[in-house]
Amino acid sequence: MTVYFEDLDEGDVLEFGTYDVTEDEIVEFAERYDPQWFHTQPERAREESHFDDLAASGWHTCAIAMRLVVDGHYVDAAGLGALGIEQLRWPNPTVPGDSLSVTVEILEMRRSESDPTRGLVTLNHTVTNQASEVKLEMRPTVMYACRNSG
Repeated sequence: MTVYFEDLDEGDVLEFGTYDVTEDEIVEFAERYDPQWFHTQPERAREESHFDDLAASGWHTCAIAMRLVVDGHYVDAAGLGALGIEQLRWPNPTVPGDSLSVTVEILEMRRSESDPTRGLVTLNHTVTNQASEVKLEMRPTVMYACRNSG
């Protein structure tokens, strides 16, 4: 069943997960997209970084969160893409062995003034690991198709 704008309600909380993060994946992503030593050199990261371990790029954590939400929701939703992200924070590093899950809360909903066939939904995404430690918080605004235009 396709999820349209009208099927969502402010205050709804959706949960998606889990995704197990490996050292090899952290290094592979970082070597390609964010080649800073604390993302690509495990031994040095454990010995010299303020993270005390190899840390995944924050962008890697974002990509994992997106994959979980797409697989768990957008594959069956009338999502039309995001307008942007108002807030993005990585309060704690994602490290090898983390098992990540995503909680999405619907904060605000409104019909688009310029195109009534679309609704705008402001969400709060929180990514946590197996110990409930917050790894990522972001607040995107996503467009959804409306089932009807009125």
